[in-house]
Amino acid sequence: MSETNVAAQQSEANVVAPQFNRWIPVIAGIAIQLCLGTAYIWGVFQPEVTKLFGWTNVTAGYTFSFLLGILTIGSTIGGKIQDKFTPKPVVLGGGLVLGAGFILASYTTAAAPWWLWLTYGCIGGFGMGMIYTTVIATCQKWFPDKRGLITGIIVSALGFGGLVFTPVASTLIKSTGVLQTFMWLGVIFIVVCTIGSQFVVNPPAGFKPEGWVPPAPKEGSHIVQDFSPVEVLNTPQFYMVIIAFMLATAAGLMIIPYAKVLGVSGGLTKEVATYGVMVIAMFNSFGRLFWGGVSDKLGRKNTLLILTLMATASILFVAAAQSYIILVLIGIVAFSYGGFLGTFPALTADFWGIKNMGTNYGMILLGFGIGAVASPFIAGYVKDQTGGFFWAFIIASAASFAGFLLILFLKPPSLKKVKTNE
Repeated sequence: MSETNVAAQQSEANVVAPQFNRWIPVIAGIAIQLCLGTAYIWGVFQPEVTKLFGWTNVTAGYTFSFLLGILTIGSTIGGKIQDKFTPKPVVLGGGLVLGAGFILASYTTAAAPWWLWLTYGCIGGFGMGMIYTTVIATCQKWFPDKRGLITGIIVSALGFGGLVFTPVASTLIKSTGVLQTFMWLGVIFIVVCTIGSQFVVNPPAGFKPEGWVPPAPKEGSHIVQDFSPVEVLNTPQFYMVIIAFMLATAAGLMIIPYAKVLGVSGGLTKEVATYGVMVIAMFNSFGRLFWGGVSDKLGRKNTLLILTLMATASILFVAAAQSYIILVLIGIVAFSYGGFLGTFPALTADFWGIKNMGTNYGMILLGFGIGAVASPFIAGYVKDQTGGFFWAFIIASAASFAGFLLILFLKPPSLKKVKTNE
């Protein structure tokens, strides 16, 4: 162990006194995740940048795709750093990168859409990713007794952030324009993440909540072991999970960036259609919290099976919906989408352990990242070519059902071989 590593852990140990309240990192994590929730209000910005610069939906939509796609790379790197050292510098650094990406996005011009892809999308997405899995992994370590619930709380804050920042962004756009809105959001992110990072700390080694005794494994139940990232890559479940993640989230990823466009296409006014973005944020957030807790009761697999069937059916109805019913249906899609983001992190910890959760879940997010690039592109391309989303949503429904079939055959990984000195 390097001197730097030892010093970092000792410094954090000084912060985590015996009387340290384990809810403090959660509260800090919630504040930080609220900022990350701006990933899900691209539906507010999409029509504004297309109108301002004369871009197609596909051109503007790449920004959202790059943000969520690069987020997976940032998650893996940030998770690896916090697994080896401590979460505080990762969250601080990620916040600075995220804020810088949004501030630089304010200098976008009509002739250079790649600049928005690079700044808002790639730089902003990388910063978000560094923070995202780091906060989840840290809070899970404080709550081994309520892993699904605490995961749901943390990731629901990200969804709720969309609800908070939608009216903020809409107001700023009206008063200062979309580019200056990026600037102001970047400043907010830097301030919140700088302050919040000081409280995102790991528990002491061997930490257990007072009065909590780890339950003895039931006969025939899965025994959780800590897998290294390399060991995870050697399990077939890893590939099943990342593909299932990609397929299951296709419906939500097609809806999110086009929420306002969908509402207008369905006969709603622009003002009312903006509520579609808020509906997605609200139900996305609630879905993460609700299904994260439900998965503690029903099990991760059963929960994911329910969610994939919900996504399969609801996205089909969106394809034919008109008027206010659109808001109801996109809320159902967002509710299932949030459930995936609240359940897959807990499934990762259940399958491969908590020790390397930051890195392992970062790798699992690869499937989500691929879907985040492909799904909005398909939706935007179909919209530009046909004038509607019908065939895109048919594809999303088929993908969700394929995810259901894959999860149906998913089983926990076999026990790894443990080396002994005997």
